[in-house]
Amino acid sequence: MAYEQSSTSPQPHKLTLDDRRKLWVSGVQEVESFDEGEVAVQTVKGLLYVRGQGLKVEKLEKTAGELTISGQVGSLEYSDLDGRGGFWSRLLK
Repeated sequence: MAYEQSSTSPQPHKLTLDDRRKLWVSGVQEVESFDEGEVAVQTVKGLLYVRGQGLKVEKLEKTAGELTISGQVGSLEYSDLDGRGGFWSRLLK
């Protein structure tokens, strides 16, 4: 019997950051927006915000779900998946 992978299984999601200068992301569905200060990426694990300076989207392979970003990475942040918002949004309600 041949093994068949279910089409409903999500892509694997992985981040690799090298020296805060190059970031590889897998499990990418689409790039929502980007500029030199922020890249917003929809992943299989939620919306990922990459913030920093001189950020550039070097490579996007949409069929493979892979993205490469270069520049000075300052922070990585995910939006909340369940829609409740983060700590500060719940605190300020």
